[in-house]
Amino acid sequence: MARHELLGGLVQVYRRGDGRHWHCSASIKGRQYRATTGEDDLVLAKQVAENWYLGLRGKSQAGLLKPNEKTFRQAADQFLKEYEVITEGHRSKRWVEGYAIRLRLHLLPFFGDMGLSEITPGKVQEYRVHRIATSTTGKAPARSTIHDEVVTIRQVLKTAIRHEWLAHLPDFSPPYKTSGKVVHRPWFSPDEYKQLYTATREHVRNSQPHYKWNAEQLHDYVLFLANTGLRPDEAKNLQHRDVTIVDDDQSGQRILEIEVRGKRGVGYCKSMPNAVHPYERLRDRPKYVPQGKARERKKNPRPSQPPILPGPTEPVFPGNHVKLFNRLMDRSSLKLDRDGNRRTAYSLRHTYICMRLMECADIYQIAKNCRTSVEMIERFYAAHIKNVLNASAINVVRAKPKARKNAVRQVRSIAEDGAEADI
Repeated sequence: MARHELLGGLVQVYRRGDGRHWHCSASIKGRQYRATTGEDDLVLAKQVAENWYLGLRGKSQAGLLKPNEKTFRQAADQFLKEYEVITEGHRSKRWVEGYAIRLRLHLLPFFGDMGLSEITPGKVQEYRVHRIATSTTGKAPARSTIHDEVVTIRQVLKTAIRHEWLAHLPDFSPPYKTSGKVVHRPWFSPDEYKQLYTATREHVRNSQPHYKWNAEQLHDYVLFLANTGLRPDEAKNLQHRDVTIVDDDQSGQRILEIEVRGKRGVGYCKSMPNAVHPYERLRDRPKYVPQGKARERKKNPRPSQPPILPGPTEPVFPGNHVKLFNRLMDRSSLKLDRDGNRRTAYSLRHTYICMRLMECADIYQIAKNCRTSVEMIERFYAAHIKNVLNASAINVVRAKPKARKNAVRQVRSIAEDGAEADI
């Protein structure tokens, strides 16, 4: 391979094998750069190589040359590869897909080709402004949406730190509006909860025979979740062998002891006494058997079969009653709360927690029973329940100055009288 040196060996001009054009190479700050001159004449190639090298020197002095480092896209690919394998069985598939979706739709188009050292707090703030300015829905993304995307950026950079592609993690906390409003989670007040289970009970009474099983299941579902505090996904995973009816030694009440499997792994829950009768109905209710259309039943009557009760390994709630639950809430005007938040089946868990706080239950025991933290309960529930405020400790009135002086004089005179009596 023919090779020539220029500028005292700072630049090399060479031709590869039987190639037509001359190429050039140089080293600046420990990094090797290569380029083609596009010339087949050696004299012209040397002139192009000199100009190319001087241009590189100028860019290096101005700080325009990017360091030889991994890009955000490469770190994101490594993160997704690791996260899916490491969290298998601990995080749901939809949770992992959420990271991939946020990266594909929003983060990679903005940060993809940037070097990891270019992801600074200022650049992340530019991204926040960009997301709000380019929203396709006509309104700014929710605060939680932007927060989830910044968390994804942080997870990608933590992956880069573990592989020694980045030295430290920058501070990505928002510079403005750091403490947003704490909005209470939608729940049913005692009157609204009574209105809800009254509506489900009336629906059972007015349902036709082929709809009655679903109506009864929904009624017991509402009562069960509001008296146990289970999450909807925990109730979906619940089997009859996980529920035991016991007489509590401390309270003397008949309650349910539940082995819960869900978001936080395996945990335990002790229910309110009002959850026992709904569960007994669920346990003793025969399994649903499709009846078919009324005309077909008349033409081809089926032989009556003995009812089949659910077994220990079968789910307590085998059906999905989301549509029926939403229709009943719309019919009862309970779908939206006072602040316009939409109520869901999760609101029954919030109702359980709020009602326990209203009865002045111990907040630590509530947190343990609901498999959450005291901090979460204090932040989202206790701040909005009036019963947790102690009026006698708040409405303290100090004595007026004159009254205090008179009290001091009275005490002194009693002490002086006592001293004289001792003499």
